[in-house]
Amino acid sequence: MVHVLLAEDDRAVRDSLTRALTLEGYEVRAVSNGALALDVLNDTTPDLLLLDVSMPIVDGLTVCRVLRGERNRVPILILTARTDTRDRVAGLDAGADDYLAKPFDLDELLARMRALLRRVNPDDPDAERSEPLRLGDLTIDTAGRRVTRAGAEIELSKTEYDLLELLVRNTGVVLDHSTIYDRIWHYDFGPDSKNLAVYIGYLRRKTEDGGGSRLVHTVRGVGYVARVEA
Repeated sequence: MVHVLLAEDDRAVRDSLTRALTLEGYEVRAVSNGALALDVLNDTTPDLLLLDVSMPIVDGLTVCRVLRGERNRVPILILTARTDTRDRVAGLDAGADDYLAKPFDLDELLARMRALLRRVNPDDPDAERSEPLRLGDLTIDTAGRRVTRAGAEIELSKTEYDLLELLVRNTGVVLDHSTIYDRIWHYDFGPDSKNLAVYIGYLRRKTEDGGGSRLVHTVRGVGYVARVEA
């Protein structure tokens, strides 16, 4: 049975989701604010966290930042009425794995939950057996979400790690901007957005620290590719 922690301050929404998810076979524990969610997470690790953003005492984005700061990798799906692009970016950059705007269809929520559990569940036995990814002297431990280069560990944010893993999994393949936005942010910010370029810059600084050669290259007018230059 999959254990879900639901943090939602709207009692009607909280009760409705608890009933619906229970009927789908999930074991649900529901709390009304971020502080209570953190208390629960101090004692147990659910398989998935459904997290409202606008909550009293401690808001959802703060919960995300605290958990990721403590290296807690519980999958987080944000549920919020905020639909502005900046809000989406803020939620994902805070450490959330996915973002669903209210009002939402229950079937879409269930589908996103299933996809998220398949993708990021740290207890997935297939993830434990997965081989590390390598690009030159860079190694990505996908099970532990750790990155090293020449034996030195590189500290990356969740978004930086996801972007690097995507590029290295597709070594030698040029990924266009729209593909990367869809895979990492689940939203295409359009051709004028500088968001992707900013994160590519972060990755380059961190992976090239100490004089390492460039591994993430720009293909002008198209996108980016991971490769070792001859």
